[in-house]
Amino acid sequence: MQFQSGQTHQNMQTGAVPQQLNHGGHEVMDVHEVLSGSIGAMNQYTMLRQYVKDQELLGILDRQYQFMQQEYNTTVDCFRSGQDPAVPTQSYEMTQDNDFIYGLTPTQPKKPIQSISEITDENVSGLMLGAVKASAATKAMAACEVTNPVVRRVLADSVPNCIEMAYELSIYQNKHHYYQVPQFSQQDMQQMVQEFAPAQGNPTAH
Repeated sequence: MQFQSGQTHQNMQTGAVPQQLNHGGHEVMDVHEVLSGSIGAMNQYTMLRQYVKDQELLGILDRQYQFMQQEYNTTVDCFRSGQDPAVPTQSYEMTQDNDFIYGLTPTQPKKPIQSISEITDENVSGLMLGAVKASAATKAMAACEVTNPVVRRVLADSVPNCIEMAYELSIYQNKHHYYQVPQFSQQDMQQMVQEFAPAQGNPTAH
């Protein structure tokens, strides 16, 4: 989405606000948190990469890292300039199918590792999943506080990408039985999905 960069912004105490300073105080703090979190996620991916054994997971890690890096640069660009970024927000497209395997199979109880030699693809993919889920939440919260229209849109458009990356990782984990998905019985499921009906009409005073 493109925005007009010639708009005039006012500060009640100091007058006209330059375009590159068109940010509220709350926004600045929240965007700092978003960008710091993005750096943290990319650093985590970099540190985890050496422990990946599965080539499929390595491909996901590298692809997601490259996307995160570009999205980070786009956010920095518009945050510093207050205007449209040189590279607009892209849409992340996963390569996994979206077939989940439902049900539980017996597994060993999970517990913290005691040595880096114990790090597995399950650990790596779980940490990656945690990072992108945290990023989705942070960006969604920040977008609701941003006053600059360009930064707000960049952050808002970034949230679905975090969700898509998280979904890709959850499918990968599910396929390898790292993340198992139980279901209700068919009878309970049928009742639960029929609990709501479409809304209609408009509210009235009486």
